[in-house]
Amino acid sequence: MGTSKSCGENKMTSYNLIQTCHEGKYMCRYIVHSMWEDVEQRSKIMGVCPLNSLMAMTETFYAAIFGYDEGILSGDGVLAAALWRNMFKRQCEDPRQLELMLEYVRKQMQFIDTLDGEDLLLTGEVKWRPLLEENAQSILKVPSSTYNDAGL
Repeated sequence: MGTSKSCGENKMTSYNLIQTCHEGKYMCRYIVHSMWEDVEQRSKIMGVCPLNSLMAMTETFYAAIFGYDEGILSGDGVLAAALWRNMFKRQCEDPRQLELMLEYVRKQMQFIDTLDGEDLLLTGEVKWRPLLEENAQSILKVPSSTYNDAGL
């Protein structure tokens, strides 16, 4: 999982992993652990972020995750509220932007559901769908990868 991902992208990927197997649940915990370890190391290098700030960021992160969970599992209004709070920082002048992000998250979740969880565990790669596309209704099954006996 070489590139930095946003909280929302990590969350969307986590849903597929969690449903896959025990290893998927472990991987989700590892992603979150690695992210916080990275934040801690970078803050030390930069000489910023005392412990109380790190704790506040942790609380904010888990509040965002809880909000996204609730929104993804319930209606668009709840998810839009979570996006408005966490992504737009409660400042969205144009409701069409919020609507676009809501559609984007739903589209990505639908796409993630088509991915093979085992492939996701082995490769750690997701080719996210673009924000804007011609035929947004077309969710195609991603061709499964071929691996040798060593999983490569």
